[in-house]
Amino acid sequence: MPGALLSAVTFLPGAGGLALLLIPGRRRGVARVAALAVSLVTFALSLPLYFGFDRDNPGYQFEEYRMWMPTLGVSYHIGIDGISLLLVLLTTFLTPLALASAWDGIEDRVEGFVATMLILETGMLGVFVSLDLFLFYMFWEAMLIPMYFIIGVWGGPDRIYAAVKFVLYTMVGSVLMLVAILALYYQYGAASGRYTFDLPTLTQFVMAPGLAQNLMFLAFALAFAIKVPLFPFHTWLPDAHVEAPTAGSVILAGVLLKMGTYGFLRFCLPLFPDASLSFGPVVFALAVIGIVYGAWVSTVQPDMKKLVAYSSVSHLGFVMLGIFTLNQQGLVGGLIQMVNHGLSTGALFLMVGMIYERRHSRLVADFGGLWRVVPGFSALFLVVVLSSLGLPGLNGFVGEFLVLVGAFQRSIWLAAVATSGIIFAAVYLLWMYQRVIFGEITHEANRALPDLTPREWAVLVPVVVLIVWIGVYPGAFTGTTETAVEALIAQVQSKTSANR
Repeated sequence: MPGALLSAVTFLPGAGGLALLLIPGRRRGVARVAALAVSLVTFALSLPLYFGFDRDNPGYQFEEYRMWMPTLGVSYHIGIDGISLLLVLLTTFLTPLALASAWDGIEDRVEGFVATMLILETGMLGVFVSLDLFLFYMFWEAMLIPMYFIIGVWGGPDRIYAAVKFVLYTMVGSVLMLVAILALYYQYGAASGRYTFDLPTLTQFVMAPGLAQNLMFLAFALAFAIKVPLFPFHTWLPDAHVEAPTAGSVILAGVLLKMGTYGFLRFCLPLFPDASLSFGPVVFALAVIGIVYGAWVSTVQPDMKKLVAYSSVSHLGFVMLGIFTLNQQGLVGGLIQMVNHGLSTGALFLMVGMIYERRHSRLVADFGGLWRVVPGFSALFLVVVLSSLGLPGLNGFVGEFLVLVGAFQRSIWLAAVATSGIIFAAVYLLWMYQRVIFGEITHEANRALPDLTPREWAVLVPVVVLIVWIGVYPGAFTGTTETAVEALIAQVQSKTSANR
């Protein structure tokens, strides 16, 4: 059954994680192998979602619908469309790579770590496949718990501060979003006589423009803006990234941040179209500020991990810019840029983690001349850096180009300012690369660094292959999103027209 396949993909990691926690007599090696096997099987199960996906169908596919609490209108309703498909695949692709990257990096309470990572994967997948607002909110909140432990238990010296800050920021937005969900539930019930949390049903509801719609939009938008994070709600991100273990940073940058941008696409635009148009220019401007601000702050970071963390503020500003162009080029570009950021920034965190395991330092000043010492690492690092700054022929260029094409149709001046973010990205990334990889070896400890191990090659090569594939043949990915994006634009336009 198609729906059963999506349920299997969603819940298999969590079931595997709970089994690892409950089975007595666990050993570190067995736990690592078992967790990696579960994540690889999950990825294999997710591939039929891509190959069996009908690109010409704008609706939801692989659906499963069961009434859960009929008296409250709560259902177990899951499905994917062109907007969520690539994010599901990104999640199942990055999780085994993150687990493999932690093979030697996590030595303490390994069984708990790998189990927590698998439970987190189920929470993330649940957010992307939920088509019931109650179900979505459960996954949205449940996902916080494993990430809190990943940062707070296996993180750096200030891990407790970073973990608590991450949860508090997210909870503030989540509580307001819950209030808005209930308000929408009761407003639809009062208008139709039927109370439901079903998302496809609620998106057909034409809500009158005005204060109620604006407040509900703002409540949802705040929760998603914090998660992105959109400037100025970004201050939790550098702390979380710096303190999280490498695997946690990969998942945080690669998947968790996309929940915010996905939320704007899946909920804010179709449910509150008039408010989205009204507040669109504000979000558009904040996205441009985030692009430039994130790039400037990245330039002055002495810590490579913090540099990559602040670069996410800039890169996800491009995603938000594309979403609120509300045209096809911008929306498709924003979706593809979500995937691109997950791959490129995830790979940057992987490689910073690899060099940290060797040198126990992330400071740019502690390196130099690594090309002669670790040529394999240096070559792959160059590809990832060029991908992140948007070099034509690699994945970053495709998303940023489409976003800017859409942005220039909305505001030439703001789009021009946003374009400067690409120049600044080249500055901070190439300058960092030049100081770390080229020049003379000034620290004797760097002369004996080992190059990439077979395990590290196995982690990085699949990411580099996708980086090149998307850059050379983006149609394999943009083609899955275009029909759904067209349907979303048409839905927003029809609902706003109905209110005029």
